[in-house]
Amino acid sequence: MPEIIQIDIGGRDRPGISMALTEVLARYGVTVLDMGQSVIHDTLALGLLVEVPDDGAGCAVFRELLFKAHELGLNARFTPVAADSYEHWVGEQGQPRHIVTLLGSVITAEHIARVAAVVARNELNIEQITRLSGRISRRSERAGAGHASIQLWLKGPVRDVDALHAQFLGLGAEMDVDIAIQEDDVFRRNRRLVCFDMDSTLIQTEVIDELAAAAGVGERVAAITEQAMRGELDFSESFRRRMALLEGMPEDVLADIAARLPITDGAERLIGTLKALGYRVAILSGGFTYFAEHLQRRLGVDDVHANRLEFEDGRLTGKVTGPIVDGTRKAELLREIAASEGIRLEQVIAVGDGANDLPMLSIAGLGIAFRAKPLVKERARHAIGAVGLDGILYLLGMRDRDLEALAPKSAD
Repeated sequence: MPEIIQIDIGGRDRPGISMALTEVLARYGVTVLDMGQSVIHDTLALGLLVEVPDDGAGCAVFRELLFKAHELGLNARFTPVAADSYEHWVGEQGQPRHIVTLLGSVITAEHIARVAAVVARNELNIEQITRLSGRISRRSERAGAGHASIQLWLKGPVRDVDALHAQFLGLGAEMDVDIAIQEDDVFRRNRRLVCFDMDSTLIQTEVIDELAAAAGVGERVAAITEQAMRGELDFSESFRRRMALLEGMPEDVLADIAARLPITDGAERLIGTLKALGYRVAILSGGFTYFAEHLQRRLGVDDVHANRLEFEDGRLTGKVTGPIVDGTRKAELLREIAASEGIRLEQVIAVGDGANDLPMLSIAGLGIAFRAKPLVKERARHAIGAVGLDGILYLLGMRDRDLEALAPKSAD
């Protein structure tokens, strides 16, 4: 009966190692059942699961492998695998896998240890760990700056994803990092549409508050805004109350506000990258088309859906034309755009910060609460806030070296 053997190789990495070792296996007709390799700094860890023919050549192939490993300065270990153990391993394929993404300005051993402790308490096993963020020289001015991200593949049944999300959310808040868990399925690698809220998401302000400040009613409007974003007041009702306070504002004030909208850090990099990859990008906002269209031109957004301000004799009437874009309408628009593009909801990313974003976050394949209020972070399936919007790229499994290839080349 053929023998199944786990071969573990370790040592200093160099070109030609895999070729030299598999050539030995090939001469003896060995079948490779599985293979994995990783290199950290210049140290190789190579694993092979092989089936050796039942022809008495087992000792010879292992002896030759040992000689070859010694010649290459490598260590080799051989472990027999029982038939039942192998079949159990085969039977586990196809089971759901989950991915945990850890994001922060820096990732320390404590961060990893405490995430791993949560994983262990939930009787899950870490099958693989990959660094997504790039290498930073410790001698450069950038040392310790920017984003840091690692990705962990989890093996085992997740009995309650919401409970696990809550544990990671609490841990992330305590350590000032973002921790996201998502199922590793085909849709995670094939997103095609991203829908953004605008105010306090793509821009670092609430436009209606900017308008209110210009109209001298800032405090009154801000109080209503806070109630709405915390979910304490129906969005449509709060919207009407705030708009009524802006009646009579001159139209020319809007251009000045649009020109100085503070774009959220990472927004341009995120949208530029997704556009380069063929994503469709939409703004679904409870704000105003005047400002959303300004961002559309600046960021290259495809679709804009927001509230259209009504003017009379060059002044705001305190009303909008058409239906108010509230939380329900945002979810409807997301569905409509996805359907028109022939995209499944599982392929949609939705990003927002307020309670009125929860309906669209809940139906998108990847719904992300960005620097959101506590209520929104608790109810959304994913939440980030320790990094900029471009941290979303890591949730998609992208690595810095992949992103560098997409960056526009400077002209010499």
